[in-house]
Amino acid sequence: MSTYLLTFRCQDAPGIIHAVSGALLEVGANVLEQAQFTDQDSGLFAMRTRFEAPDQQPESIRQVVLEQAGRFDPVIAVRAETQRRRALVMVSRQDHCLVDLLYRYEIGELDVEIPLVVSNHEDCRGVAERHGIPFVVLPVTPETKSDQEQRLLELVREHEVDVVVLARYMQVLSDSLCAELPGRIINIHHSFLPGFKGARPYHQAHARGVKLIGATAHFVTADLDEGPIIEQGVERVDHSATPEALAEIGRDVERLVLARAVRLFAEDRIVLDGARTIVFR
Repeated sequence: MSTYLLTFRCQDAPGIIHAVSGALLEVGANVLEQAQFTDQDSGLFAMRTRFEAPDQQPESIRQVVLEQAGRFDPVIAVRAETQRRRALVMVSRQDHCLVDLLYRYEIGELDVEIPLVVSNHEDCRGVAERHGIPFVVLPVTPETKSDQEQRLLELVREHEVDVVVLARYMQVLSDSLCAELPGRIINIHHSFLPGFKGARPYHQAHARGVKLIGATAHFVTADLDEGPIIEQGVERVDHSATPEALAEIGRDVERLVLARAVRLFAEDRIVLDGARTIVFR
């Protein structure tokens, strides 16, 4: 027996669960986890099922589900749980999120493969190489931006990457790159969105006397920092916190929120629903 993950989404209608259950019974499956949700606003039905079944190709299972439930015009994905998601991590000069992700990866806390780290600077090379992960530098200038993004897409294809993780990568991705990888780029933003944009966000927060600071992990879209939100975290602060203290607290929140978002993606727990996400915990 092997363990598989099934994700299924379509417009809600009677009979969906019956059809999928019949398909799983046909392939000899035993359901281990089941979560479903219907968005009353959009009418989207989403489901995540973890099950065990006799060894077979995931595509064979998917075809059986499609035969039983094809009339609902669904989007279906099936994968073996042992076939881990592959994450390309991007970073600039701040290494706190990268260090945290690689530590969790090394101890087996993040169920992903990280085939390489890409940066626009050399600063984090030692961090990646200490973990035995290749480090690729793609310097970005206004003149080279397009060519370097094409090189990034080549690396994504070459390494069969499922998700690109921006672990404090401080370059704005082009609209065309975002369109090439919809729902496959995760960013960590240094505020509880919507919040302080641009340079020195914690100084802005200090100047406004904030009482909560936080971080937001979201999918990247052409609208800067406006993509579907995956995970958020906050910490309470008071008037005594300096900008430096706020930044220190913020780094901790950023690390935790990004790691949670990557784990949710790795476990197929995120379903896109327009500008929102459905997240199965």
